Formats: sequence, structure tokens, C-alpha cells
Amino acid sequence: MATKDYIRERFFPHIWCPGCGHGIIMNALLHAIEQIGLKKNDIVMVSGIGCSSRISGYLDFHTLHTIHGRALAFATGVKISRPELTLLVPMGDGDALSIGGNHFIHACRRNIDMTAIVMNNRVYGMTGGQYSPLSGYGTYATTAPYMNIDQDFDVVQLATASGATFVARSTTYHVHEMTAILKAAILHKGFSVVEVMSQCPTYFGRKNKEGSASDMMEKFRARTVPLGSKKKQEDPTLIERGIFVDKQMPEYCEEYQKIIGRAMKDK
Repeated sequence: MATKDYIRERFFPHIWCPGCGHGIIMNALLHAIEQIGLKKNDIVMVSGIGCSSRISGYLDFHTLHTIHGRALAFATGVKISRPELTLLVPMGDGDALSIGGNHFIHACRRNIDMTAIVMNNRVYGMTGGQYSPLSGYGTYATTAPYMNIDQDFDVVQLATASGATFVARSTTYHVHEMTAILKAAILHKGFSVVEVMSQCPTYFGRKNKEGSASDMMEKFRARTVPLGSKKKQEDPTLIERGIFVDKQMPEYCEEYQKIIGRAMKDK
């Protein structure tokens, strides 16, 4: 299938702001799905609430647009009942790690086979530009006009410590890399976390004087390096990109079926 076959064209043009990075992420995701050769009816996309969550309305899969922060909980229910399906869970940084933070860490430790995509634009974009758990110390937002003093999460470190068996990071500037990472994440048997650094020129960019969307993307290029780069040793402030964790552990649905088998045998 071609990438256009995965799109619900009747819902276009999309409502994302001009310059938003989320459309780039959607495009890369569709190319990854096309390369794998997945059929539409074999995919379930579950999203919560936020700018990122609009992606489920634009794609012609089985989709659930659920409540804020609970996308992983709904996705877990779908996967347990229909383990043969491929689960994709796009979330914003606030959706995933603020109200959804508890679900995130427990989904990581369970190692249920799905792909969580954290679309990190460092702000609550849909509800007015409030700061999020990933905004970071020293940034500005509508709810932090005199500076945000909260430290931010490191998605890669949090997912790794919580037990995710596939953990990666990319940016909207590095589209081909992002596509390859998303493809690897979807094919991985277990809980995959992919953080994608995405630009929000409307709120984060304006409040923090980051410039235009293209300016923000150029900063992704300048401020990030491939995993293991010597430049990271020279400048510890640089952010690494790539696949940080890729390991095999017992997958939750398969282990759950074993429990059912034991119970039925005793019965």
C-alpha cells in the first residue's frame, strides 16, 4: 500500500498550526508502516488528548481517541484482548508524562508489545501554551511568564529505568533517521518508546524566542548528535539521538496467555 492509502483524506486539511512538527512525525510513521507492509486492519492507533492526539483522526486505521493521559491504559486493554494487532500510541509530552506518567512507567515495566511515540514539543499546545514536564528549567510559558523552575524528565532515561525493552530518540529534522527508528520500534517484540523532538513555533517558539519553525528545526540539528558521538564528550549539553535500548524480555500478552492456560488446566 502507498502512504496515501493510510490517510483519511476527508479530514484534511489538518488543524495543526503552520510549522508544527507533528505532521512530519505522521509522515515518517506512515513511511515506516509502508516499509513494513502492514495492512490497515492490522493496526490500532490509540491517542489521548492534545495536539499530538489529533493524529488518530487523520489515519485510516482502527483508532481510539481517548481521554487525557490514559492512551496507554486503553491500548493495554486492546492489546490484551487482541494480541495479534499492532498497537501504536502517539502521545504529547504532557499527555504521556504528566497525567499519564503513572501509566507510562507501568507500561514500560510490563513490556506489553506496543509502540509509544512521545511527540515532544515541550509545551501544552492545544490548551494554551502551559509548561509541561519536558519544558525544562529556564523556559517560558503562558503559565510560567517569569520562568519555569521545574526540572524536566529525560524520556530516554525514564523509559530505560522503568524497563522498556526498546528506547530511542530522534527529531523532526532527522526524518530518515526517525523513519528507520519507528520501523525498528514497531517490529520490536515488546514495549517500545520513541521520543521525537518536535517544534511548536506557535507557543514554545514565541515564548522562548526560538524563531520560526525552520529555525527551531535547525536547532535540533545543531543541539543533537548521534549516539556515541565524540562531540558529546566535548560538549555534554548536546542531546544524543539513536536507539539506546534494544533487548528481548518476556512479552506481557504471551505470559498472560500462559497464565490462562495454567488456570484452564487446573479447572
